[in-house]
Amino acid sequence: MIKVKMNVQTAYHGELLRAGKVYEVEETIAKRWIASKLAEEIKEEN
Repeated sequence: MIKVKMNVQTAYHGELLRAGKVYEVEETIAKRWIASKLAEEIKEEN
């Protein structure tokens, strides 16, 4: 799972994901959204 910040509003598995909010999604979906500029990856600092 990867945390992403959404650039657009979309529906994913029946859930509404809002632009500007951070969500945790599957890695394959996250990479597709990042490549399409629908979302940005959030780097976690430990």
